Amino acid sequence: MPKNSSSRKQTSTDLESFVNAKGRDDKIKQVRAKINELGIEYLYLQFVSVTGKVMGKGIPADHWENVAKKGFQLVYGATVNLFTNRAGEYLGYGPEAAELVGIPEPETFMQLPWAPQIGRFYCTLFRNREEKVDPGGYLTSDCRGNLRRMHAEFTKKHGTMLRIGTEPEMMWLKFDEDGKPRDGYSKPYCYHIDQFEKLRPVSLQVIRYSRKMGLDMIQGDHEDAPGQLELNWMFDDVLRNADRLTTYRQICAQVARENGIFACFMTKPFMGVSASGCHHNMSLWHGGKDEFAPCGNDKKKLPGMEDNYMYVRGGDNTFMPDTDDPQMPGKEGLKAIGGVVKHLQALTAIGCSTVNSYRRLWDTGFWAPVFSDWGFQNRTTGLRVSAPGRFEYRSVDSMVNPYLMGTCLLAAMDDGLDNNLDPGKPEERNIYDAMAAGKKVKKLPMSLGEALDHLRKSEVVQRGLPGEMYRLYDEYKTDEWARFMSTVTEWDKDRYMECLP
Repeated sequence: MPKNSSSRKQTSTDLESFVNAKGRDDKIKQVRAKINELGIEYLYLQFVSVTGKVMGKGIPADHWENVAKKGFQLVYGATVNLFTNRAGEYLGYGPEAAELVGIPEPETFMQLPWAPQIGRFYCTLFRNREEKVDPGGYLTSDCRGNLRRMHAEFTKKHGTMLRIGTEPEMMWLKFDEDGKPRDGYSKPYCYHIDQFEKLRPVSLQVIRYSRKMGLDMIQGDHEDAPGQLELNWMFDDVLRNADRLTTYRQICAQVARENGIFACFMTKPFMGVSASGCHHNMSLWHGGKDEFAPCGNDKKKLPGMEDNYMYVRGGDNTFMPDTDDPQMPGKEGLKAIGGVVKHLQALTAIGCSTVNSYRRLWDTGFWAPVFSDWGFQNRTTGLRVSAPGRFEYRSVDSMVNPYLMGTCLLAAMDDGLDNNLDPGKPEERNIYDAMAAGKKVKKLPMSLGEALDHLRKSEVVQRGLPGEMYRLYDEYKTDEWARFMSTVTEWDKDRYMECLP
């Protein structure tokens, strides 16, 4: 139940409990030592908006201890990008709304390798201390904070933790004579080392910065669109992986600036070639423990707090086969996947979050999934067993907010475990051949508007958008869809301008 002002006198607020957590004062002192050791002059205090955009404030490093205790204030609307709707009204929160309180997390401190005088923190967001309802409570428009809390609740209930590895594709583009990003910096030849080599100046710099910042890089390749690269790091706890994906995007943007090119995360900038996906490889584990991965750094002289270099290892993977069938995942894992399969249509509103996302589904011949089913190594289905012990969620692209994707996957898995949901038999045929043979398969939504309709009908997936988050997401994305539907495009003009005499 929400705390009111009278209950605040009896118990600590969420904000107070967070700031006074055991061991936090020691971490604050460790950060001060790092600031002094590394010559840090300025601090970025960042959080993530409803669409995955990095927001926040900056402060001189002299004020670290004060902001670590009291935090900073910023308008609630910053969680919705401070953008306006079609009517010119602020999305989510108006100017009359209170100001949030952001509290930096000392364990996330990291020196920026391209700007060594600057340190970065992730922050947890709270309601203002003077609010009449739930003062100092967790702010539910904080997608990152929601993921941490929902994952903790899921683990307490089911005894398992969600681990995810993402495959972020994106494109490196040239600027045209008008200064707009246009053509890819390399040719659309998948896995060609020659094209990989053409992008080596940017890829190696991305890898260097990533390793400095705790991303344990494991592999990469040139994909099959112009200038398209995929660079991967080791999978981990769902929250830490989301933080690393956000960091990776910031790194790519910086490397693009350094090289005078454009880092494009738009899902489908070109028709006729593959879009940029962001497949989520996921598994549920009992147990495990954190292990340090140096990522090429000297442990005695790390450019950030040690937590940035931790990866959870070991434990019992519930997605591993536990029967005589070497392919069939374990019973517990199958129930979780049953929940994801059941709710794939509503989940698509989160994984394919933009109008442009659906160009990926409409452009045929490029392996983007459009059907709600699962199989082994089967790229024609929305989910597949990509390797023993993990499922690849494929209906997700490069514009995804990984924190919302994480919470909504947890909500779907929770439903699968609670209700013993059966995903059905794995489909080993090409899904189009299976349908031609009479199989009935639900199709994924083929537009943002249709996906939002499925999300509105799904109480389960909405649990992954708790408190105010669903209202904000629906309002933001409904406005985005309405803007598109009310826009005359070049296609409209080419098709209809001269259709009658």
